Amino acid sequence: MSTNVCPRFMVATVLDDLFTSTGEAVQDISNSLQIVSQQQMPSSGHGNHKENSPFLNNAESAKKSDYYDKNLALFEEELDIRPKVSSLLSRLVSYTSFTQGAKEHEESESAEGSKKKVTKSPRMGTLMGVYLPCLQNIFGVILFLRLTWIVGTAGIMQAFLIVLMCCCCKYIVPKAAIFHAEDVNDGDSAMLNNMRVYGTIFLSCMALVVFVGVKYVNKFASLFLACVIVSILSIYAGAIKSIFDPPEFPICMLGNRTLSRDLFDVCARTVVQDNVTIGSRLWENFCGSTNLTADTCDDYFIHNNITEIQGIPGLASSIIRENMWSSYLEKGAILEKASISSVDIHGSMSSFYLYVSADITTTFTVLLGIFFPSVTGIMAGSNRSGDLRDAQKSIPVGTILAIATTSLVYLSSVVLFGACIEGVVLRDKYGDAVRKNLVVGTLSWPSPWVIVIGSFFSTCGAGLQSLTGAPRLLQAIAKDNIIPFLRVFGLGKSNGEPTWALLLTAVIAELGILIASLDMVAPILSMFFLMCYLFVNLACAVQTLLRTPNWRPRFKYYHWALSFLGMSMCLALMFISSWYYAIVAMGIAGMIYKYIEYQGAEKEWGDGIRGLSLSAARYALLRLEAGPPHTKNWRPQLLVLLKLDEDLHVKYPRLLTFASQLKAGKGLTIVGSVIQGNFLENMAESQASEQAIKNMMEIEKVKGFCQVIVANKVREGIAHLIQSCGLGGMKHNTVVLGWPYGWRQSEDPRAWKTFINTVRCTTAAQLALMVPKNVSFYPGNHERFTEGHIDVWWIVHDGGMLMLLPFLLKQHKVWRKCKMRIFTVAQMDDNSIQMKKDLATFLYQLRIEAEVEVVEMHDSDISAYTYERTLMMEQRSQMLKQMRLSSAERGREAQLIKDRHSIIRMGSLYSDEEEEIIDTVPEKIQMTWTKDKYEAERRNRKNAPDNFRELISIKPNQSNVRRMHTAVKLNEVIVNRSHDAKLVLLNMPGPPKNSEGDENYMEFLEVLTEGLERVLLVRGGGREVITIYS
Repeated sequence: MSTNVCPRFMVATVLDDLFTSTGEAVQDISNSLQIVSQQQMPSSGHGNHKENSPFLNNAESAKKSDYYDKNLALFEEELDIRPKVSSLLSRLVSYTSFTQGAKEHEESESAEGSKKKVTKSPRMGTLMGVYLPCLQNIFGVILFLRLTWIVGTAGIMQAFLIVLMCCCCKYIVPKAAIFHAEDVNDGDSAMLNNMRVYGTIFLSCMALVVFVGVKYVNKFASLFLACVIVSILSIYAGAIKSIFDPPEFPICMLGNRTLSRDLFDVCARTVVQDNVTIGSRLWENFCGSTNLTADTCDDYFIHNNITEIQGIPGLASSIIRENMWSSYLEKGAILEKASISSVDIHGSMSSFYLYVSADITTTFTVLLGIFFPSVTGIMAGSNRSGDLRDAQKSIPVGTILAIATTSLVYLSSVVLFGACIEGVVLRDKYGDAVRKNLVVGTLSWPSPWVIVIGSFFSTCGAGLQSLTGAPRLLQAIAKDNIIPFLRVFGLGKSNGEPTWALLLTAVIAELGILIASLDMVAPILSMFFLMCYLFVNLACAVQTLLRTPNWRPRFKYYHWALSFLGMSMCLALMFISSWYYAIVAMGIAGMIYKYIEYQGAEKEWGDGIRGLSLSAARYALLRLEAGPPHTKNWRPQLLVLLKLDEDLHVKYPRLLTFASQLKAGKGLTIVGSVIQGNFLENMAESQASEQAIKNMMEIEKVKGFCQVIVANKVREGIAHLIQSCGLGGMKHNTVVLGWPYGWRQSEDPRAWKTFINTVRCTTAAQLALMVPKNVSFYPGNHERFTEGHIDVWWIVHDGGMLMLLPFLLKQHKVWRKCKMRIFTVAQMDDNSIQMKKDLATFLYQLRIEAEVEVVEMHDSDISAYTYERTLMMEQRSQMLKQMRLSSAERGREAQLIKDRHSIIRMGSLYSDEEEEIIDTVPEKIQMTWTKDKYEAERRNRKNAPDNFRELISIKPNQSNVRRMHTAVKLNEVIVNRSHDAKLVLLNMPGPPKNSEGDENYMEFLEVLTEGLERVLLVRGGGREVITIYS
């Protein structure tokens, strides 16, 4: 039985592009064209990085002196990684795609082993390399043993349909039996044991032949195929001979029931012996004795006549009309001829063993599953691709011709069998009515032994081909490490023969022999064949629809609809044949796929699913481009801005933890960072930073994308991230930004200017903003809050972000048991009672469960504390403005920066490290003290007391006093109500329009959030994100 499979319903014209999927030819090309990953190395300053050659093996490439060609001077610096076309072509021309292990048998090795082997070029053409091997694999024993039974049971019409559907997508000599039946009823068991023993012996012999060498298989193959072709021709010859001289093939009938001929010799009630009429052996079986006066005879035997009909009436008879329609039987049903009249009497149950009965319940689907393996094996040509002279031409032509030939033979055989052979004989699976004779053998000419020998050699030939191709395919898969646990089967003999793979193949074949039932093994094989065909057809259709650039089938008479039709037919046939086997086969295929996906294949030969995903993503992105999402579909799509330390490690990983808790794997998450410097010089650091962020994202279970950019100024890099991250409609709508800790202690104003600039950028881009303060105190993913509150302080309405974020956080297991409280602020002229009712109604319509509280803030005079905090803030701001470096210090600082210009400085997202020097610094700074410089220093010292007196006499700005008053009052209320809350969400006020008050803005935010452990400052993006409408 053939095991090399290929889709029967796939247009074989595309097989030339699929033959590399066997893994054999790919194994050779991977040795000559070593595709390796580009490993970036530190550059020399021009962005040229060292890498292994992605085109040629450096060890086998041309000499370096050959690279320096006068006509290629512009490219001579890159010829080591981008070789000349002539060098590449010379390597490709010398490439051979011999099947691994096949060419070693044809090579001779010197006694010393030092001489170089000379490989022979492939010489097999379409006939010997593809057409004949496919014929041998397709023509199996089912043609001789089961096709007649299928025709008799299903009728010519349905049998023709079965064969057409399948084409579009053992004879043991009794004298040699080891086990003999001691009882009539034990005959089947003895026959099964004989099949197991002889099957194991022949399997061992075939495996031994394959183990010895492939060249012996090729020598036997021609002989076996010739015998099979002669056997098929003998069937046609016998059918033609039956027109004028049908063979003698009598069938004994009792009424319309078929009798088993093994249990009697004469088809008559009586025989004459010594001129005395006595009961025949048949009479004795039905009556218990030869006495003609016995009254214990079976009722059906007494009331019906015994007749003898011709089993093979011939092609000229009208038997084809009786065999045209189906005659499906239940298990145990007696084979009957409807055209013969009989008395309808049940008869004795003890006599039922004398009739020919059905051993299984037959249906259209059962017959389809049994016959399908006889049309498999058309991948025999593609499995020999390495031995073909022109595989791209030979495989499609030879395969199509083999399919056409075998289909014609099968379809014509259906008609011939139905037109020549009696229906009850066709339905007699094991030949009980004809003394176990092979019906096809009796029909054939000149001798039944032609069919016996042909069926035997057809099994041996297909078995040898399968034992040759399957282990090599398994070995190629194992060597590619596609399925890691099969790695051991990649080992073999020194010449490449797959020893362990052959052993596993033989064990699997032995399991089928031990089952010892063709009708049970065939449906199981059909499932896996159909599964293979389904996926190959699917791959062809998908590759064509996606218009993959590397999908270029040389055979042009092909359309994706044919592959899609073949895939649909394969799927339908799987469930038609056996729905439970189909589910099991699909489950096994799914588990193998998920295992490969989980483990990760060491070598990647291309994935059609990835191309399909890209096409689907493109379609989805174009759909998203139609317009902004509806409020009901809005969810925060995050851009998380991270800060890295000098070692390229994430400084605040809890920002990622918070993002994972908020998103729970849904929507878009982009994690970005900025490296200060020049892209050409810092590309390696950029890649290292990206990998570090990806590792941290995996640890924190953040599903998303990472983007690290290099910019001369960190502020500019952040602005670029905010503008350009995402693609089309799949862009971020919310920015997560960390708080600039330590900005008060720093004398450098850039510590907080980057932060405020980012806030302004998000506002200008109409994006929402979240600033987690004290993020180090936020819970990890492994922590659980068993109680507590999430407090929302809804001071101003900016789109409903404050209501939506707690709801999303509560979906995560960390925050799930926390209760939600919403506080809002009422002024003196507000009706706080009505506000509480309205807010409760609003939350009810939003379907959000939360406690509602309205906090009344009474008008009060500005306290001395507020006035003092404002004064201290402005004095500090003024003092920092007056603290300027001397000219010498500024010069030394500028010179230091110039000297360190090539040193990599990691950019902070919250403290810009780029220089902002207002005055122009000369290229050369003279460090010698001069008289003018001395006088300038004296003037600065004299002015110091005056500057100090100005700070003492400063009066705070009234606008700043009002803002400080609001911050202090709100902070008092929030700390009073929410000091024990697990998280406090608060409206984030916007930065001042005048940039001169930026430092005061930072102070207001500090005062507003003082005394709170975990604070999330939220600023909306200018659109509604939550709605009461369902």
